[in-house]
Amino acid sequence: MTTDSRVVLAGNVIADLVIDVPALPERGGDVIGTRTALYAGGGFNTLTAARRLGAEAVYAGLHGTGPYGELVRSSLAAEGIGTLLPVREDGDTGFCVALVDGGGERTFVTSFGVDARMTSHEAASIAGAVRAGDLVQVSGYGLVMEVNGPLLAALVTGLPADVRVCFDPAPLVADIPAGVLDPVLARTDWLSCNAREAGIMTGVAGPREAAAALRGRLRDGAGVLVRADKDGCWLAPPGSGDVVHVPGFAVDAVDSNGAGDAHVGAFLALLGRGVSAFDAARGANAAAALAVTRRGPATGPRLEELVSFLGADAARELGLG
Repeated sequence: MTTDSRVVLAGNVIADLVIDVPALPERGGDVIGTRTALYAGGGFNTLTAARRLGAEAVYAGLHGTGPYGELVRSSLAAEGIGTLLPVREDGDTGFCVALVDGGGERTFVTSFGVDARMTSHEAASIAGAVRAGDLVQVSGYGLVMEVNGPLLAALVTGLPADVRVCFDPAPLVADIPAGVLDPVLARTDWLSCNAREAGIMTGVAGPREAAAALRGRLRDGAGVLVRADKDGCWLAPPGSGDVVHVPGFAVDAVDSNGAGDAHVGAFLALLGRGVSAFDAARGANAAAALAVTRRGPATGPRLEELVSFLGADAARELGLG
């Protein structure tokens, strides 16, 4: 099953090398990892979550030659996700090393490759391939890059009005130059972030109040989601309606990695089906809840799994049954 509205990621898919360690080594020290995994990460998780719920998903980012580029392309193909740009021949895709200590805390080191060296021609190719009705997803990880950020901001601001722009500011939002961030916010139709990011952007502690403050920074008719983990999310709908709490779902969580990406991808997929913002947020809460019951990054549920989790009546309300 597919929808008419595509989810198009104008961002980065890189390789994630995850190493479990008992504790981080001291400076100059060493430690033996207990488990290692290599898989596609970054925006791959969001695209996968949307695709598994029936949306047509497209990766409109850079990918290079070499083992990491091959991993990215094979992973995208396995999920039925298309690529828009051709292979870059001048280097490999970047990667991120994630060290997970005994307490579950993650420490990251990222090394970008060709994915951080977008050209104006590639940005123009992405803009020209976007269709009316598409949902274009942009991440703060792309905007913080010295080369890509200004190009992505210009791309976003030039998109026609019949394209919905969805922005996830990501943890590095405070490092995005104002000259890049402000134009993107001015064109954003939907902003989805976690409570920490909302606090950084607004200086407001509570997720409900932060959602309202964020909506005030966007153009008229834009909406905001502030994700609150197991507590669901707070929805500031387009317009001047009250900020509402969309409850989460109680599950036995085993791995929270990628839950936010699953939420964003599911929300976009459901919006693309014509579902109301509140119901799309409710479905996204359910998708994120299912994702944390499984180990790994790209653990968003397939459509039939989401329907089973919600139950027949609730699934029908979301147009899924």
